[in-house]
Amino acid sequence: MTPDASHQTAHSATATHSATATHSATARHSAAHTSLRTGVLLVNLGSPDDTSVPAVRRYLTEFLSDKRVIDLPRWKWWPILYGIVLRFRPKKTAEAYESVWTAAGSPLINTTRLQCQKLQSRFADDSVVFEYAMRYGNPSIEDKMQKLAEQGIARLIVLPLYPQYSKTTVESVYDKVDEVAEKMALSISLHKITHYYDHPLYIDAMVNAIQRFWQQNEVPQQLVFSYHGVPVRYIDQGDAYYEHCKATTAKIIAKLSPVDTDCLMTFQSRFGREEWTKPYTDYTLKELAQNGTETLHIISPAFAADCLETLEELEEENREYFEENGGKIYRYIPALNDDDEHIDLFEVIIRESLTAANTEST
Repeated sequence: MTPDASHQTAHSATATHSATATHSATARHSAAHTSLRTGVLLVNLGSPDDTSVPAVRRYLTEFLSDKRVIDLPRWKWWPILYGIVLRFRPKKTAEAYESVWTAAGSPLINTTRLQCQKLQSRFADDSVVFEYAMRYGNPSIEDKMQKLAEQGIARLIVLPLYPQYSKTTVESVYDKVDEVAEKMALSISLHKITHYYDHPLYIDAMVNAIQRFWQQNEVPQQLVFSYHGVPVRYIDQGDAYYEHCKATTAKIIAKLSPVDTDCLMTFQSRFGREEWTKPYTDYTLKELAQNGTETLHIISPAFAADCLETLEELEEENREYFEENGGKIYRYIPALNDDDEHIDLFEVIIRESLTAANTEST
C-alpha cells in the first residue's frame, strides 16, 4: 500500500527532461570545502524496519499521517487512522511484508542501496557524494541530509525515485527536505528533480526490459501497464500524475510496435472508499481472463524498485485473480531495479542537474 494523491504545481525546468528548482536556506552549515562539493540524495518511499506488527504500525503511522497522502481534515482523519486503520491493518500488512522480505531485509531499501552504490562508482572523480533515504521510515531524510552536511557539501541534488510526478510522492519528499533544511539552517543550493516519466533513456530501458523478458518467455496476448492509483478527486484538482502515466505508456507502446500484443493501462493499490483512477488492475485482470485472455504479462513503470506493491500485490495477489478466472499464463515483469540501463538513466539525469547547477553558480 503506497500513496499517490493530490494536485500539482509547476517547477521551472533547467534541464531537458528533468525539472529542477533552487532553494536557499539561512546559514549555519556552510560548505567546508573551497570547491563546490555536491551531494546527491536518492529518495524512495520506504519500508518498516522489520516485519513485526509494531514496526509496521510505526511505519504506517508516519506514512498515513502525511497530509500529502491523506488530505482529509485532521479532525476527520485521526479517528479513522487511530481508531480503525492502525488497530486492524498492521497485522495484515506485516504478513504481506513477510512474504517479500529477504535475508537482506526490505527489497525496496536493498535495491535503493545498490542503485546508490552503483551511481557513486560512476562519479568517483567528480566531487559528488551519494546517499539514499526513505520518505518514511529508515534511513531517514533528516539523517542522510545531516550526513551530507557533515561532508561539506555546497549544494544538494535530490532525486525522488518516482518517474511520474504527484504531490503525494514527489512534493511530499520536498516538504520533508525543505523542513529539514530549515531545521538544520543549511546554507546550500538545493536542486529538485521532479520527474523523468518521458526521458528517452527511461523509455528505452523499459522497452528493452520488456523485450528481454519476452525473449526469455513468450510474447503475451495482453500486456498490462499497472500504475499506483490516485483518488480521482486529486486528478480533478490538477495533479499531473494521470497524464504522466498516459504519456509513459504511450511512449513505451510506440517503441514496442509493431507487436501482436494488446496493451492496456490500469491502476492498482486503492485505499479507502472514494473513487480512484480507473480502470482498476484487479477488476481488469478478472475481466480479461473471463473474456478469454490466456497469456498476460504485467509491468509497473511507476516503481523504480521492486517492493510490496509489485512483489506481493502484482506478483502474488493479482496472479490469483487472473488464474482463478480462467487465465493460463501470468507473468510479472520486474522493475528496472539496479539494471545498468536504469543506472545510466539516473547518471544522465544527475549530470543534467549538475550542469544546470554549475550554470547557476557562474
